[in-house]
Amino acid sequence: MLRALDIFFTFLHLFIIGFNLIGWAFKSTRKIHLLVISATIICWFILGIWYGIGYCPITDWQWQVKEKLGIYNLPNSFIKYFADTISGQNIDAGLIDILTAVSFALVVLITCYVNFLKKSSRLDGANSLPK
Repeated sequence: MLRALDIFFTFLHLFIIGFNLIGWAFKSTRKIHLLVISATIICWFILGIWYGIGYCPITDWQWQVKEKLGIYNLPNSFIKYFADTISGQNIDAGLIDILTAVSFALVVLITCYVNFLKKSSRLDGANSLPK
């Protein structure tokens, strides 16, 4: 059961990370993307006041499961853990944090643009096609 829960959390992490990175690109998912990005910001920076900047409750829960499975000395970041796991290397945590922060900042800017600033274009909807 614990192994299945660990796998579930891994897939949940990968889904959220992937959606955070590309959910803005599809008009049909832009509003939910904005909500998921907002939830990520709340976890990282509001909950982060008490638990440390970048706090992720999913990582916290997954690390609890991994410790029950006998896996210890886990990094602070799921992204660092996963990058190390798939590469077989010990990638510098600072580098991972910088890449994560830059990617996230770009996505926040993009989602703000597509949700609040972008004017509808002809490609955004069938109603704006020429008649």
